[in-house]
Amino acid sequence: MKFLRSINRYFRDAFKSVFRNFSLSLASISCITITLIVVAISIVLSYNVEEMTRHVSSNISIVVFLDSEVTEDEIKQVKDNILRLDNIADITFKSKQDYAKETKELDPRFALIVDSWTEETIPLLDSYEIKVEDIDLIGETAGKVKKIDHIFSVNYGEEYIESVITIFGVVEKVCIGGVVALILVTAFLIANTIKLAIFSRKTEIEIMRLVGASNMAIKIPFIIEGSFIGIIGSIIPIVLMCYGYTTLYNYLGGELFSSSLGKLVTPLPFILYSSGLLLIIGLLVGMFGSYRAVRKYLKI
Repeated sequence: MKFLRSINRYFRDAFKSVFRNFSLSLASISCITITLIVVAISIVLSYNVEEMTRHVSSNISIVVFLDSEVTEDEIKQVKDNILRLDNIADITFKSKQDYAKETKELDPRFALIVDSWTEETIPLLDSYEIKVEDIDLIGETAGKVKKIDHIFSVNYGEEYIESVITIFGVVEKVCIGGVVALILVTAFLIANTIKLAIFSRKTEIEIMRLVGASNMAIKIPFIIEGSFIGIIGSIIPIVLMCYGYTTLYNYLGGELFSSSLGKLVTPLPFILYSSGLLLIIGLLVGMFGSYRAVRKYLKI
């Protein structure tokens, strides 16, 4: 019962302290709010870059064109040899007749040309379309496929793919690094802001010591106060995350560039997870900043 009364008093004192030292509390809340808004933007960028990378990767394939004089048995042999390789997710055969049909459907003007082809004169090649498991190893996989017999050429748009993967990878790492850096900076700023609040209440703390308050009894209200500040500071970023991202998603129709490249993460459940993450970051940063200020600067 005594423990519950103590906890109740700690929360009551911390809550009162936030409003009693409103100017300093407002500075801390503003600091967390601004930083978490930037963190929210970084989270949105990071998740969407990852989604774009995944979407692009799912549409990337290695196209393998076979020799013009390849036989049915050799076609099957090529497939078996490809399936023996690592990093192969799926393989689909596409005959030269399929290509001819697609060419004919592209434009009615091509129909006369395609209809004039025979099995012996058709200038197209049979092919296999290969999906890989790990897009980062697509170049290595394509190199192995190229060494298989009865293969005329291998194409996967290496220059474009490698550039896209590199750019997405750099952006994702920068976003993650930015989030971590912002969290550390926020914790440092909160610690210094709360240090000022603690210094301004030096007399109050000395009185608490004189009446026999333990170090823990002095620390806990400040840690709870930091938690309140962190939670309050995360409200505006959470609101902006929920309404801002949903509005942006609807305005762009869920696509940044095109359906093949810039598909955005759907708002639900993304905004719920992100909002929870922002709340946790605000809470932990406030607690850590308060604890660090009390322990390191007051040395109580």
